[in-house]
Amino acid sequence: MKKLLFIAAFIFGGFLFTNAQDKETFNLTIEISGMRSDIGKVYIALYNSEQNFLKSSKDTKGTSAVVSNKKAIAHFKKLPKGEYAISLFHDENDNKKMDTKIFGIPKEPYGFSNDASGFMGPPKYKDAKFIVDTNKTISISVD
Repeated sequence: MKKLLFIAAFIFGGFLFTNAQDKETFNLTIEISGMRSDIGKVYIALYNSEQNFLKSSKDTKGTSAVVSNKKAIAHFKKLPKGEYAISLFHDENDNKKMDTKIFGIPKEPYGFSNDASGFMGPPKYKDAKFIVDTNKTISISVD
C-alpha cells in the first residue's frame, strides 16, 4: 500500500511540476529610439500569433511609454514563454491615434520588432517575431 501511495504521489507531483513549468513567465523591456521630439507618447502593441498580428484581439496586449530625450522604454511583465511580435508608433501630436496620409501611409514615426520593414505595406509576422524564453530587452528604432 505504501508503494502505491508513493507512486500516486510521484505521478501527481509530476503533473504539478509540469503545470508549474507551463506557467513560467518572463519580463520584456522594449527600448525605443529615433523619435524626432519628446512630444506625445509611444503606443506599443504586443501580438502572440501570426493570426492576430496587426489586429486588435483579446490576445493583443498594449501599453504606452513617455518620450524623454527622444527615447522611450516600455515594459511587459509576466509574459508566458512563447513567440511574439511588436508594432508601435510615436503619437507626435498626442491625439491617441496613428495619423495617416492618403492610402493609409503613416504620418507619424512607427516601428516593428527586429526593426522589420515591409515592401509597400507592413512587414510580415515572420520578420517581426521573436521568442521570449528569458527576461529580455529588445531595441526598436522608429522611422
